[in-house]
Amino acid sequence: MKFGIVTSAGTAHQYVEMARAAEEHGWDGVFAWDDIAVGPRDVFDPWVILGAMAAVTERVTLGAMVFSLARRRPWKVARETLTLDHLSNGRLVLPVGFGGDWDGGYSRVSTDTPDRKSRREKLDECLEILEMAWSGEPVTYSGKHYHCTDLVFRPVPVQHPRIPVWTVGAYPFERSLARSARWDGIIANDRSPESDPEQPIRPETIAAIRAWMTEHRESMEGFDIVVEGITSGTDHAANMDRLRPLAEAGATWWIESHWDAEETGASLLERIRQGPPQLI
Repeated sequence: MKFGIVTSAGTAHQYVEMARAAEEHGWDGVFAWDDIAVGPRDVFDPWVILGAMAAVTERVTLGAMVFSLARRRPWKVARETLTLDHLSNGRLVLPVGFGGDWDGGYSRVSTDTPDRKSRREKLDECLEILEMAWSGEPVTYSGKHYHCTDLVFRPVPVQHPRIPVWTVGAYPFERSLARSARWDGIIANDRSPESDPEQPIRPETIAAIRAWMTEHRESMEGFDIVVEGITSGTDHAANMDRLRPLAEAGATWWIESHWDAEETGASLLERIRQGPPQLI
């Protein structure tokens, strides 16, 4: 299992320092967050922040939890992802979703529809265009929401065959799982009747997701199962009790996600400097 952390509070300069500290203290990934204008937190553009993070790190995986592609123009995302992929020497991953009803990109501006079906369609079309763009070949596309003719994006990504894509996947809904199965990873979201939104995702759910993916994909090689949550920076035994069953069930990434309104840049930096959880 790999370990990442979301820079969910702080100043723009603290975000960059968090990336530097995460690399120094053994984390595997650093993730910005994507929003427009919601809540009391300061919000910074994830592409700019990730570019700055790429410039001060050499090893950690970079991304955002999560990019809301349905409110973006895919040809702009194609250029942004290619730029970050090259700036980071192939360390970018693209975690994506179609956006929640709370997202300021839908409910507070007039250019996008809040309709969930349309957002799902936009997400899928955007991903199709991105895959074509990353090939380096001319892109001509005519969908329900997006249209383009003879666009060419160079250079091709550092990563082969493409920049990895993780999609939010809601278990046990097959349409949502099938989207994740088409790409490179699933950000696991338990929506089963037995789930409790106030509790961490269960190892049984991770095992069921892995079994579903194994049945519906040609190979599980390189496919990530991503889990979010919070661990202690000091209680090693408690972390092991929590994370080892998830890893044994098939989770490949743990993303430390601190969304409490009381979180600060200083407290996140302290957690980062304590280092990631350990399974041994």
